[in-house]
Amino acid sequence: MNEALRSREACLRQLESWVAAGWLRELDAVFPAFLAREVPEADPLLLMAAALASHQLGRGHVCLDLAGLVRDPAETLAIPPEEATPPPVPTIEPAALLRGVGLADWQGALTHASLVGGAQGTSPLVLEGTRLYLRRFWEHEQSVRAGIQQRLARTEAWSDDALERARAVIEELFRSDQEVPPPNWQKLACAVALRSHFAIVTGGPGTGKTTTVVRLLALLQHLALSASDGSARRLRIRLAAPTGKAAARLNASISGAIDKLHLGRLEGGEAVRQAIPREVSTVHRLLGSFGGTRRFRHDATNPLPLDVLVLDEASMVDLETMAAVIAALPARARLVLLGDKDQLASVEAGNVLGELCSRADGGHYLPRTRDRLEALSGERIPADFVDARGEALDQGVVKLRHSFRFGAASGIGQLAQAVNAGDASRAHEILHAGHGDLAWMELDPRDAALRRLVLEGHRPYLEWVARRPPPDAPRELFDTWARSVLQAYAGFQLLCAVRRGPHGVEGLNERIAALLHAEKLTPAASGWYAGRPVMVTRNDYALGLMNGDVGIALPLPVPEDPQRFLVRVAFEGSDGEIRWVLPSRLPAVETVFAMTVHKSQGSEFGHAALLLPQEASRVLTRELVYTGITRARDRFTLALPAGARPVLDLALQRRTRQGGVAPQVAPAGGVRP
Repeated sequence: MNEALRSREACLRQLESWVAAGWLRELDAVFPAFLAREVPEADPLLLMAAALASHQLGRGHVCLDLAGLVRDPAETLAIPPEEATPPPVPTIEPAALLRGVGLADWQGALTHASLVGGAQGTSPLVLEGTRLYLRRFWEHEQSVRAGIQQRLARTEAWSDDALERARAVIEELFRSDQEVPPPNWQKLACAVALRSHFAIVTGGPGTGKTTTVVRLLALLQHLALSASDGSARRLRIRLAAPTGKAAARLNASISGAIDKLHLGRLEGGEAVRQAIPREVSTVHRLLGSFGGTRRFRHDATNPLPLDVLVLDEASMVDLETMAAVIAALPARARLVLLGDKDQLASVEAGNVLGELCSRADGGHYLPRTRDRLEALSGERIPADFVDARGEALDQGVVKLRHSFRFGAASGIGQLAQAVNAGDASRAHEILHAGHGDLAWMELDPRDAALRRLVLEGHRPYLEWVARRPPPDAPRELFDTWARSVLQAYAGFQLLCAVRRGPHGVEGLNERIAALLHAEKLTPAASGWYAGRPVMVTRNDYALGLMNGDVGIALPLPVPEDPQRFLVRVAFEGSDGEIRWVLPSRLPAVETVFAMTVHKSQGSEFGHAALLLPQEASRVLTRELVYTGITRARDRFTLALPAGARPVLDLALQRRTRQGGVAPQVAPAGGVRP
């Protein structure tokens, strides 16, 4: 065993060298150093494990998988990162340092009761099987697990009369729908969500998640308002999304879906329509965040005043935030999660939705669940989706399987399916089949094709920037103009898989800014100039801006002197209103002529172009490519450097690995990891 794993001082020096190389965060080395001061006799392997568990959190994994670490340290830890430059001082790599350390060695070192514990106690680390957690995240996982289990157990007891009434409402809500291949999973989703107080509706783009949840809310409100046992009342419903842009998108689609509801033949139908909220808030605003802290106004001691919470884009919600949401829910409240399980997980730690939906493709409904769902919906569930050994969680999850946006002839839809299946040969076949909504672009050494793509994509919104209202125009006209600029900007987006390198987002944004200025489409290539698109990179609770919100710098007349203009950044809120923010109040932003696929989550663009790098990378996964494709509404372009086809093939073979396990609920009320 290497000296760094035998001596506490040598171990801490080794960790510091990895920090100096940029391979670990400073926090990752500070944590084990604190443990060493508190417990001087701690095994060096324990200190190393603590540092690596902290490092995994920084990579989005809620724990350190010791079994995976033993099998493949380089793959598990991704140290050194692929974009890392050579360290300033020589240092041994983790894969070499940890070679020969077995699972029994790790588990033997993690036996110090004051530092590593289980369910009871206050130790900073928790070892569960072969997974090492920081206690805070272990507790988050337990609280989410318990909250889901408690709501799944709250199944409704239905009289024959109530069952018939609910079925009649469902039939009426879906009466005018176009024919879809049976079964109608949207109707089944309403039945699933009606069955207990926890439900997940998952599905790809265009499968009707929003339409489904609006009909579900109409169903719940109608049943509540028309209750015949004297308990009739209006349900308190709230809608939330993780980011401002996701909230704004849901806000618009929810309003449209509410207006289209067919309620004329339902008694009190218009009252039901008025009882469905149209306003969507961010999760942090819903919970009442205290700026600069992890605390929220609403928690277990001060629960949210609601009966139903719908949380959209749940794939973007990390474990800590999900724990805060569940803690703030009243015990009797329903929770409905919406999202695409196949998208990339949250940038923060914990792939909650992906793990909760890990069995959604197969359904796994118990026979008694099938009977109840069929009685409520009038649909027949195919035998392939029925499983006598189905788990409790399976009974609350439904996958929408028919895309209304991408029909059978849609290239985007077919490509997304092939990528999701990891079928590289089929993906290439579709890309070269001549679909009107798909393009394959092989980059030339001078990037002429990429320049044409960028100019074609960004010119329309920059032309809108040039259509500035006259100085004496009312503020409402400037708001309308800014809204048009933001809408035109959303017509095209260049997406990158990596941050650094010749095809990384950092260098590309500089090159694109210079190109647009050279083409006289922008007045400058740096600083705060009209037309500069920026993304917020850190939550700012004072301004009400969240990580991922996008705004565009635009000139606004000074009220005291309308002939003089100053640059402000225009953001569209979840309520559709334009907010103008001084650039000096936005220290945490980055230019986004190009953005990473991770940052694009929750967004939709008329034309999305995904640029893959020349070399394969650990970050290139099936989920990343799928997420990039499904950001496109009308057109998708895949851009590859010359000769980089194997990069796409390798990406489709690689699945996103999660170092932690999100909550799962077992049939008998217990839990399974």
